[in-house]
Amino acid sequence: MIIVMATNATEKEADNVRDEIRQRGLTAHDNYGTQRVVIAVLGDVAPVRDVLMGKLSVMPGVESVTPISRPYKLTSRESHPEDTVIEVLGTKVGNGNLTIMAGPCSIEGRDMMLETAQAVAASGATILRGGAFKPRTSPYAFQGLGIEGLKYLAEASKLTGLPTITEVMEPSQVDVVAEHSDILQVGTRNMQNYSLLTAVGKAGKPVMLKRGYGATIEEWLMAAEYIVSSGNPHVILCERGIRTFETYTRNTLDLTAVPLLHHLTHLPVIVDPSHATGKRWLVKPMALAAVAAGADGIMVEVHPNPDQARSDGEQSLTFDQFADMASALNQIHEMVKTLNKDPFTMPGQVKVGGTSKH
Repeated sequence: MIIVMATNATEKEADNVRDEIRQRGLTAHDNYGTQRVVIAVLGDVAPVRDVLMGKLSVMPGVESVTPISRPYKLTSRESHPEDTVIEVLGTKVGNGNLTIMAGPCSIEGRDMMLETAQAVAASGATILRGGAFKPRTSPYAFQGLGIEGLKYLAEASKLTGLPTITEVMEPSQVDVVAEHSDILQVGTRNMQNYSLLTAVGKAGKPVMLKRGYGATIEEWLMAAEYIVSSGNPHVILCERGIRTFETYTRNTLDLTAVPLLHHLTHLPVIVDPSHATGKRWLVKPMALAAVAAGADGIMVEVHPNPDQARSDGEQSLTFDQFADMASALNQIHEMVKTLNKDPFTMPGQVKVGGTSKH
């Protein structure tokens, strides 16, 4: 359940509410908005729900008490109505601006990484991506440069001024990846690696969580809940396609996830059309569609010579293709940015004149 404190509630009144929650063996989790505090109750609420709601609803400073219908509590928009905005090195994700994450699938060497970084930065990328540890289907495929690749990524960041994102594959890698990168990426194969989710939740760096290729929206949000409940509210969700019966594309890009997630959660939503399609010529149209659907940004793979890439060359863009796509994306974003994200009405509220009131 969530407790919405009145705008004029005192800190003492909020403390009384927290104490009442803790006395019943539950956890009180604060969400601070621009005007009021919303306290989420975490734990097995069911046995004491009615009694607790009755007690809390009459306490001084409490405006409303509402049960949360979703199994994910902290990532739900019910508990956090305002959009989460994540800032990294002056770059904001989720604030209405268009985020463009771009770079090579795998960091293959220093010169290649620096060349790609400068090219995407010049064409409008806002975050630099590059894989240092690569999970591959075949054990014989290129697995990345590891820590050496992380150092090249950090050097590229200093050269361009762009924040960076790279994948972390296991809990033992979290500290070293966090040392060299600004955002930690959890890949599709690790979406339900709960020990890894808990570890990145404690790392103190923003996390981008990719959707598992066979995961439902609810399973995805429950995975995000692991990260947030471990102390890290700075989570970005990335739709990268799901596995279906279709074989013409690498995966099936689920663009309905974008507006659906904006309705269900306050977390930013990014779309990866490279992994979704697996085909270079499909990346641009699906990126445009993602932005038109209201995505906070996109993530794409770019390579100096995609046909010679050591991984995912078929879906990687050339520098010129990326520049052309980035220009088109910004045009689409300017056209649609005021049309998406309709106001969310929480349970128990009535929308009046474009606003929501209890």
